[in-house]
Amino acid sequence: MTELAIGIDGGGTSCRAAVADRNGNIIGRGKSGPANILSDLENSLLNIVESARQALRDAGIAAETISSAVSVVGVAGANVTDYGQRIEKTLPFAEGRVVTDALIALQGALGDADGIVGAFGTGSVYNARRDGRLIGIGGWGFVVGDQASGARLGRDLMEQSLLVHDGVRPASPITEAIMGEYGNDPENIVEFAHSARPTDFARYAPVVFEHAAKGDAVAAGIVTDAATAIGKSLEALLWPECPSICLLGGLAGAYEPWLSERYRSRLAKPKGDALQGAVELAVKLLNDQQRGAA
Repeated sequence: MTELAIGIDGGGTSCRAAVADRNGNIIGRGKSGPANILSDLENSLLNIVESARQALRDAGIAAETISSAVSVVGVAGANVTDYGQRIEKTLPFAEGRVVTDALIALQGALGDADGIVGAFGTGSVYNARRDGRLIGIGGWGFVVGDQASGARLGRDLMEQSLLVHDGVRPASPITEAIMGEYGNDPENIVEFAHSARPTDFARYAPVVFEHAAKGDAVAAGIVTDAATAIGKSLEALLWPECPSICLLGGLAGAYEPWLSERYRSRLAKPKGDALQGAVELAVKLLNDQQRGAA
């Protein structure tokens, strides 16, 4: 009978894994490339498995043991059509569950308590637990969703820079910098945008926040619109007795000062990160299996 639980946080930038015993003690960690299943399913699968193998090796356990381990994989896009089921069928674990990145983020941040979690990295997604019931919104990918994500910030910056080039709006230091990066040729921006993946756009997010803090009108407008979108999504989940809101991901801290006081007053420090949440869910799955087999 297996005694290993592997939690995996499949992010758009990298894939992190941790292997734990049935008591939840983490004994090994691993990391590999990105796991963006909507834009690159094949390589995402390879990176998910490789991160788990690395975690096992880090724990001093043979990588082949992966076939007897129980795993929970959290990844953006698991809620889109049959992507989650397709991944589950190909995973090499004794049992592998694929859930949304929002669910592992919520479990990591809140444990088993109620509250709301918003996660902002390459993508964005929200989840709430109210009276033990889970509600999730967003996470639809940056082409049609993921408002306030790093990918959307970068995409919006490109859009605004082209509007400046066309004389639709005034230039600012950030649009001048972007146009300069692309040789002041709008066709270069368009060419980049047509082939760019979410992570390619997301690398501009820190630049947007940096210029917004300096009062750059274009950058501040992009961040203000994003913060407004965050507020609307939180409002859709908020209830009067909601004990806390946790913001997660690489952009969480950058967004805090831009949010309305209505939401900032409820902010709480997360108990743990998404990987911790994936591990907790994997350990629960392992123990549920063992109780069922007893």
